[in-house]
Amino acid sequence: MLKIPGHHHISMITKNANQNSRFYRDVLGLRRVKVTVNQDEPSMYHLFYGDKTGSPGTELSFFEIPPVGNTYRGTNAITKIGLLVPSEASLLYWKARFEELGVEHGGITTYANHPALLFEDSEGLRMALLVSHGAKVTHWQTWEKSAVPAEHQIQGMGTVEITVRRLDKLASTLTDMLGYTEVSRTDDEAIFQSIEGEAFGEIVVKYLDGPSEKPGRGSIHHLAIRVKSDEELIYWEEQVRARGFHSSGIVDRFYFKSLYFRESNGILFEIATDEPGFTVDGDVDTLGEKLDLPPFLEEHRAEIENKLIPLED
Repeated sequence: MLKIPGHHHISMITKNANQNSRFYRDVLGLRRVKVTVNQDEPSMYHLFYGDKTGSPGTELSFFEIPPVGNTYRGTNAITKIGLLVPSEASLLYWKARFEELGVEHGGITTYANHPALLFEDSEGLRMALLVSHGAKVTHWQTWEKSAVPAEHQIQGMGTVEITVRRLDKLASTLTDMLGYTEVSRTDDEAIFQSIEGEAFGEIVVKYLDGPSEKPGRGSIHHLAIRVKSDEELIYWEEQVRARGFHSSGIVDRFYFKSLYFRESNGILFEIATDEPGFTVDGDVDTLGEKLDLPPFLEEHRAEIENKLIPLED
């Protein structure tokens, strides 16, 4: 069986792209590496943040939906994003930074067996800074113009939390189909790793009965996991179909190819290739500074730009 190398990206919903940019770029110190649109609904922005080039495993992405309402929390949802930082000293730096900038946060604690600092953005998206102890994706690159010093910069995605009614169903999908390793289990929580011992592909699944989440601003739309090549993506599409899940089929997103499927609790997964990446239509020095469109939408640029609220510099 092929191995999933870890997370690729994770996609959320925001009400306001400018507010979103200010938080993720100016507060969290991530680079806004791509300004594009939702290819299925090009009237809305699709923003990506990450390391210097938006490497797979570092990407947070947001769809802007201005009329969107509040999220009503519940089960059968992706409920928290872990972000890796280098050290316990980094947690102290971030705690002080959050206090200075008025970011909602808790005290330093432990989460999924990692020293952690829990926090939320202004739309209620729940996140956790996790001490990596050197466990970052090997291709992560420092962003020299970040507002955060290099020694404390976020180094990619860590543990992702998924809350479901049927924990065993999701556990079976992760282990039997996708090849994750179950590394711990209690009555109401289990931790899985795509690469055993590494946090950058870790998923914690929690059991919760009750109403399903009603998504809105600050909710998580889907988790994308990595594959290295088109050939591997074809292999995983075969596995998804053999499992009886409906697959979107392979979709060319220009920056990567991917497929989508929902597991038995309704959680939406994407499987996405590492390449070609965000430099396919942009220079490294100017990534994220202008609207980039895939070739099939370029002829509609004027119409698309007319429907978007300009982003602040």
